[in-house]
Amino acid sequence: MKRLYGLIAILIVFLGFAFVQESHQEAATTKKVPTVGILQLLSHPALDAIHKGIVHGLAEEGYHVGKNVKIDFQNAENDQSNLKTMSARFVNEDADAMIGIATPAAQALANASSTTPIVLGAITDPKGAHLVKSNTHPGNNVTGVSDQAPLASQLKLIQKIMPNMKTLGIIYTSSDDSATAQYHQFAALCKREHVRLKAYSIANTNDLNQVSQQMVSQVDAVYVPTDNTVASAMQTLVATATAKKVPVFPAVDTMVKAGGLATLSINQYKLGVTTGKMTAAILKGKKPADTPIHFVRKGEMTINLKTAKKLGITLPASVVKEAKQHGEVYR
Repeated sequence: MKRLYGLIAILIVFLGFAFVQESHQEAATTKKVPTVGILQLLSHPALDAIHKGIVHGLAEEGYHVGKNVKIDFQNAENDQSNLKTMSARFVNEDADAMIGIATPAAQALANASSTTPIVLGAITDPKGAHLVKSNTHPGNNVTGVSDQAPLASQLKLIQKIMPNMKTLGIIYTSSDDSATAQYHQFAALCKREHVRLKAYSIANTNDLNQVSQQMVSQVDAVYVPTDNTVASAMQTLVATATAKKVPVFPAVDTMVKAGGLATLSINQYKLGVTTGKMTAAILKGKKPADTPIHFVRKGEMTINLKTAKKLGITLPASVVKEAKQHGEVYR
């Protein structure tokens, strides 16, 4: 009988050991799939292109949606309360990394967590938006990619296409930190280059029609900085400007496709790809605090020949050649 009890005890120990081993194996095979929360301010071509690029960048680094990474994509539809709620959602679901597309989205994420890694999905001025301590040494849980436009090159392009321009208008959203910062930078640049700049600001898209009508009657050309509000209503601005034969030069390539005349800008999709790759590096263990903000310095020529025809403007042959060889041509 004692021998039987002994055998039973050994069997129990063996089964227990086997159960523990199986549990460990199951845990290994059901390893937590990382979650990446992506918060986008609103929908328009530039931000949508960044989002698509992020997914592509993650995939290039081995993180495939539905396979070994979960993406929780939320669009705030330009609503501040949505930004706050959606940021809290990511924190509550214990996301492994969060990505903010557009400055207000990134700021909402930073307000929601000081520990979860946050990647900036093309934010114009990370330090100016108080998202990092410095662009070279972020120093906290935030790093990412900047979409700072090559302003000097863009101004030279405008002057090249419009050599007889007397007054250049700029329109931006006063509540958009990035757009406002870019306006001040561009204004300083115009002053240095002796270009007469006339500024117009809007509070929201409802103001765009009236303000743009006033603007196009007073300027020879219009410059639009990286501004999500204006970008979301680009068709309104283009229609008003085209009716007065005034060309619109946007800071962003996707706004040329929407009817702008030309730009030398950073490719939004490629910015997204870089953001996705940076996020992948963080998922693999890289620390945001030690990861400098990534800046893309060289822009690509983008032109819209259909818009040029409507305006009766002949683009310089060198501009067309560069767009065909190294950029994008919309017809």
